[in-house]
Amino acid sequence: MPSPLLPPPPPPAHIRTWPDRAALLADRGRVLEELRRRSLGVHRVLLLWLLALAAIVGWALLVLPLQQFEEDDPTGFILGPLFALLGLAALAPSVVAVTLSVRRDRHIHELLDVWSALDRHPATDSRLRSPGLSLFWLLSSLGVCAIGVWSSFAAAAQAEPGRSLYSDVVLGMGIGLILWLTGLIGIAKAVRHYRWALRMLGSAPVEKHQ
Repeated sequence: MPSPLLPPPPPPAHIRTWPDRAALLADRGRVLEELRRRSLGVHRVLLLWLLALAAIVGWALLVLPLQQFEEDDPTGFILGPLFALLGLAALAPSVVAVTLSVRRDRHIHELLDVWSALDRHPATDSRLRSPGLSLFWLLSSLGVCAIGVWSSFAAAAQAEPGRSLYSDVVLGMGIGLILWLTGLIGIAKAVRHYRWALRMLGSAPVEKHQ
């Protein structure tokens, strides 16, 4: 299902039709709140985790034929290609969706910058800081990152002859990398929003409505 269209950037200064500053501030506040919700809402972190889970499932399916080969499972010649196709079908769309989501977040922050630069209104701008949501993104993403690093190191520690199959090491390292990258995306989002909030509340406006 396609995501709703983002609000457009503010019109150029020479064609703006706001009758007064109150109207400008009302539109500005409404757009900034919508952009903040689209960027930092809880549904966004849940979607990110869901995509990470789909990527993990896809990676596990891709590694399964290797495990069957190591175990001399005769069904691997029949089921191996099927598992590989299913793995690609789960992994590839997840990677594409995360890539598009990162690009969309970059565009959202560009819109946040241009709309917040129109004017300042501390009484409403302070609500856009969303310290609770930013902290939730940061702490949860740090936790996901830590789990990913632990999984990668645990898999690497088992990479000794006779202790585990090579496929188990590949599976653990891949899952760890997926979780680590997922956590980094969340951390970057939280830090970016925090820096934007400081810049919006602490700097003078670039231009004001006349």
